[in-house]
Amino acid sequence: MTIKPGAFRFNTDSMKLEIFRGSANYEGSASMAGIGTLAAGQWEEIQATSPEVQTGGSRALFGGGYTPTSTKVIDYVNISSTGNAIDFGDLTDTNNGSKGSASSRVRGVWAGGNAEPNSDTDKGEHVTIASTGNSTQFTALVTARRSTTGVCNGTRAIFAGGRTPSNQAILEYFDIASLSTPQDFGDMSRTSNVSMGPLQSQTRGLFAGGYTPSVNSIDMITMSTLGNSADFGDLLITPGQCGGASNSVRGIFSGDTSINYVTIATLGDATDFGDLTNSQTFCSDTASPTRAVIVGGNESDKQQVEYIQIMTTGNAVDFGDLTSGRQMRDGACSNGHGGL
Repeated sequence: MTIKPGAFRFNTDSMKLEIFRGSANYEGSASMAGIGTLAAGQWEEIQATSPEVQTGGSRALFGGGYTPTSTKVIDYVNISSTGNAIDFGDLTDTNNGSKGSASSRVRGVWAGGNAEPNSDTDKGEHVTIASTGNSTQFTALVTARRSTTGVCNGTRAIFAGGRTPSNQAILEYFDIASLSTPQDFGDMSRTSNVSMGPLQSQTRGLFAGGYTPSVNSIDMITMSTLGNSADFGDLLITPGQCGGASNSVRGIFSGDTSINYVTIATLGDATDFGDLTNSQTFCSDTASPTRAVIVGGNESDKQQVEYIQIMTTGNAVDFGDLTSGRQMRDGACSNGHGGL
């Protein structure tokens, strides 16, 4: 019997679905060259996976913030459910206000920060997202600063902007798996770079909003390259500090009482998504492939966690509460966001 490329079978030994691979002009001869490194006539297991399968469910971590003093608390939730946050552990640094955050499927990191009034740090903290426990410290930034913000494509963690207390246009990166020495990436092309809202696809990182002064700009970078940021478009709002989260297609920005969205692969201005239930000026957002969660915020400490379904539009819905109310700024990260 001649088996042609593209045929399927269920392997009862491995209990896996397989596809028969061969060259484009395959005619049943085992001597024909295969596709790529596979020989003609070879059965290959069909890979069927998703972020939920790989991670056991997308987990969001919320680390640091102000209460109004700097706090070490790390909380977590399962994004697919609802309910109050659970204690994960503590950050080891004392400079836990205004930290930036980024994450791979395995690791969450926080970078920079300060303990008021002016004690900016270049240190970072890292944890394994699927476990619980206190963080471990490492050097994450070339330039010590607070109010930086991070994106990640699963390989590189890239931190943008911040203040020292002067406004910084810095873009820096390190390998998130090895926690390598931080390196220069480029510069932000705009002048207002404090507490921007970050989000990412597998290729692009976006940064929106920010203050000193407050702006509605959205900038973008290509994470696998080096270089300065470029203009993407504008928000409909000018929230000052802004939260950002995304799946691989759509990016969500939140601030004040508004939520905006963009399609990450295109360029252009944001579109109205809906509203938050409370004013969340100092919020932080993160996401699974389907949901974004929005935490903390405002000048007074907030415990509330809200969520939205990313590919729809509408107002945010109550998710639960943090273990303690605080201004999060950019302390949220997950193992299921759009850059992974």
